[in-house]
Amino acid sequence: MKIINQNLEPSDAKERRASKPVISYPIDNLPKYDSVLYEDARDKMELVESIIIPPRDAKTFEVPAGHFFRIVSIDGPQVGDLNLWNKNNINEHFFSGKTRALYGTHVSTGDRLYSNLPFLRPIATITHDTLDWYGFDEDGGSVHDVIGTRCDPYTHKALNDEDYHYCCHSNLCRALSNQQDKVISEIEAKVHDVLNVFMCTGFTKKTHQYFMKASPVRPNDFIEFFAEIDLLGALSACPGGDCSSSHSSDSAKCFPLKVEIYKPKSSALKQWASPSLNKYSRNHGST
Repeated sequence: MKIINQNLEPSDAKERRASKPVISYPIDNLPKYDSVLYEDARDKMELVESIIIPPRDAKTFEVPAGHFFRIVSIDGPQVGDLNLWNKNNINEHFFSGKTRALYGTHVSTGDRLYSNLPFLRPIATITHDTLDWYGFDEDGGSVHDVIGTRCDPYTHKALNDEDYHYCCHSNLCRALSNQQDKVISEIEAKVHDVLNVFMCTGFTKKTHQYFMKASPVRPNDFIEFFAEIDLLGALSACPGGDCSSSHSSDSAKCFPLKVEIYKPKSSALKQWASPSLNKYSRNHGST
């Protein structure tokens, strides 16, 4: 815990604190969310694949550009950790930090998931969220955060001096290892900070520490995404269950999750195209 107030306030402390906040990354110049386009594409879309993610495990899945995918709660309150890569180049992947800087600590319908530098483009758009009613509670908590990293065996060892092999990082590594047909040591660095799907989190008001609380998700709740590029995804059903008490545990009650992939109505996307790479990359040859 940080030590504060070792020093006396200066005489102009009140004045220094009174400066007004300014949004760091105004998004006014980004393309607006086209609800008509996505709703038209969602109309009469066809389910083409379903993947069950067992409790305390992870699986990969592929989503063609221009298709939708959903993460669905099916048996009980369960959170999931989501990784996304460009299927054709896994060096391009979801960038939680920049997504957070653009859209805030928690994401929902209309927000886009951006990829890492030097690519920096929207790779998925959230098109439906049955938990959008939750908003922010009195603790400052909300769902679908881009704050947390993912539970991992290294931090668990440091904090608890225990070896635990079903952290979301471990699960995602195994899933990507199987999909890429490479040993974990070769691909572990490709597993990245996640979108914590269904997880209810925030920062404590006094110490501003990251907290979690019981997820409000229930069976049949889902969050839906539109794949802006060809995507490779991996989803871990967190070993913390609804994360009401722990996120690296064999004692928490855990449930499976389901990934559903949908083909859109073909006529709806005639004018749509995948986003190009960031203009800076194109102009300066960074990629």
